[in-house]
Amino acid sequence: MKNSAVPSAWFSVGIITCLLVLSGCLSPITLTRAVIAYDDAITESQSKQLLVNIARAQHHQPIHFTGVSNVAATFDFRFTAGATPALTGDASRTILPVIGGSVAENPTISIAPIEGEEFTKRLLTPFHEAKLTLLLRQGIDIDLLLRLMAKELRVNHHDGAIAYRNSPSDKVGYEMFRRVVLHLSSIQDHNSLYVEPLSIERSWTIPADSVTAEGFKTLEQEYRVVYNAKDKTFTLRKQVEGGTLITNYDPNLLSHEERTRLQNENEQGLPHDVTFDIRPGHYGGDWPLKGDFRLRSFNAILNFLGLSLAEEPEYHIEKDSRTPEVMENPVKTMDLILSPSAPSGLDLVMKSHRNYYAVNTTGPQARWNREAFKLLSQLFQMTVTEISRAGVPSITIAK
Repeated sequence: MKNSAVPSAWFSVGIITCLLVLSGCLSPITLTRAVIAYDDAITESQSKQLLVNIARAQHHQPIHFTGVSNVAATFDFRFTAGATPALTGDASRTILPVIGGSVAENPTISIAPIEGEEFTKRLLTPFHEAKLTLLLRQGIDIDLLLRLMAKELRVNHHDGAIAYRNSPSDKVGYEMFRRVVLHLSSIQDHNSLYVEPLSIERSWTIPADSVTAEGFKTLEQEYRVVYNAKDKTFTLRKQVEGGTLITNYDPNLLSHEERTRLQNENEQGLPHDVTFDIRPGHYGGDWPLKGDFRLRSFNAILNFLGLSLAEEPEYHIEKDSRTPEVMENPVKTMDLILSPSAPSGLDLVMKSHRNYYAVNTTGPQARWNREAFKLLSQLFQMTVTEISRAGVPSITIAK
């Protein structure tokens, strides 16, 4: 009897040890699942808000966003373990474990409206050219990017620039805009499109006696300094990165004078203008083009998508005869479905204004539409400021 009790005791200790190890493993598993679940919920909330605001734009209503400013979730892990004699058999020799456990979740979610002067300014201010350049370097189709972000095209002619609006209500402007972005897209498909900031060397001359020894050390950190003994001056030289230029040739192969001229022309434009220069003698050079794309604000993008549902629907545009073959030419920048009943088989659906709004994620243009909605979400993230965690009215949900 004494010998049989020892294994039973060791058995109980083993069970308790396993429970402690199990509780340690369960905590990170539960945490991982919770983080992913909250992340999915927040992402879905933002996606549906974008669809709701497209619906508001369609009905000429103010747009508004609400964000999750904080998620605080606490978990209470409780485990109980013990042992009891078996109800049948030899009670003095058989010990059975008694195991219990529970996990309690207590999340607190703070929801705050995204508003205020700073956010409104960012919402209404056209995107800076640097943001378009950043997105292009991620491999996004320039056709999709410009159709969504650009409000007009300005093409240089001998007698000045002509503006072409990216608006289906402007038939001449819209068709020219679409053909030009298709031309750039065909060059990009051939891996012959360059989107680079112009880099030029600037120089300044200052009197040598105006620079102290301490100031000279500071200058050397920022500039290449050359002393001119003849006229007792310092020449300061520095490589300066200018505005973005979209070309069908490598701008670094241009002469210093040519790059300087292009940079001076680029500086005449606005911060939300993107300059392009398509030259003969290179891929796509059968249709030489030079001008600017003028970018629009996030608010204008939502209005463009909202109006495209009924008032200003987009339509098919054929490429120019001088444009090489293109891989894609969808009719719509983003194919949105408007239906009185819930569409099936779609994962981006939201009911608003007594209708269902959805991104068409089926059919041959499913990838394009998904990329368009993802781009819209990225542009929103570039627009929104960090949601304040304190000092603003918020809705707190405690469970």
